[in-house]
Amino acid sequence: MAAEKDWRPKLVLASASPRRLALLQQIGLEPDELLPSDVDESPLKGERPKALARRLAREKAERALTVTRTRDDLQGAFIVAADTVVARGSRILPKPEHLEEAAQCLRLLSGRGHRVYTGLCVVTPKGGFRERLVETRVSFKHLSRNDIEAYLASGEWRGKAGGYAVQGRAAAFVTKLVGSYSSVVGLPLYEASALLAGEGYPVQMSWLNSI
Repeated sequence: MAAEKDWRPKLVLASASPRRLALLQQIGLEPDELLPSDVDESPLKGERPKALARRLAREKAERALTVTRTRDDLQGAFIVAADTVVARGSRILPKPEHLEEAAQCLRLLSGRGHRVYTGLCVVTPKGGFRERLVETRVSFKHLSRNDIEAYLASGEWRGKAGGYAVQGRAAAFVTKLVGSYSSVVGLPLYEASALLAGEGYPVQMSWLNSI
C-alpha cells in the first residue's frame, strides 16, 4: 500500500468537509492534503443557482491551485473541488448558521420538490480545469411542526445547503430523489471518478464500470 502511494500522483481535496472526504474514501481515494478555501459563497446579484454552483467550485479549485504551486510536496497534484447549492425554482437557499434560518428552509421545502446542484471542478497536474454540473431533483414529505423541531434540535442542519443533510436524519423526509445521491451529500462520485480517470489518475475502473 505504501509503495502504491509513493508512485501515484498526489490528490488534493479543496474542502474541509468530512462528508466529501468520506465519499472519496468510500471509493478508495485518499487525498494527500485537504486545502479548504475561504471563499465568499454569497450569490452575485441576479446569479442563478447553476451558475453559483459552477462559480464556487471553480473558485475553490483556483484557490487550492495557488497553494499547491507554492509547495514542493504538492507540485503536479490533482485537485478536486465542489460546491452544492439547494434551490426552489430560482431561489437559492442558504447554508444556515442560525436556527430560524434553518427553520425557514425546512418550511419552504416541506411537501415540495427542489433541486440540488453540485458544481465539480478537477484541476489536472498541468493546470487544466475540467468541470461538471450535476443536477438532482429531491422531493420532501409534508413536515409537521414536530418533524421540524426535532430536526432543528439535532443540529444536523448547521452549515448544510438548504438546511438539511440527506445522509442523516433528513433521509426520512425524502419521498423521491432523481439523480445523484452522492451529489446531494456533497460530491458526485461518478463524475469525479470519471474526470480523474480520464486525466490519468489511477481510479479503480471496476467501480466506475459497475455503475
